[in-house]
Amino acid sequence: MDWNRIEGNWKQVKGMVKEQWGRLTDDDLDQIAGQREQLEGKIQERYGLAKDEVENEIDEWYNHQRWPSS
Repeated sequence: MDWNRIEGNWKQVKGMVKEQWGRLTDDDLDQIAGQREQLEGKIQERYGLAKDEVENEIDEWYNHQRWPSS
């Protein structure tokens, strides 16, 4: 997974993240700033999921996105 794509385009991507994980606040998204570990932690906090569950959810979400060609 090329997470650099997320970090580099966070302003555009955070709407897609919020659509998937609606319990994340705008403040959460600003704090995450594209960092995967921060995203995992906030999802765990908001949804009460285990770390491996969150990792799998994020991987699945990422792989189902239609990313523009670079």
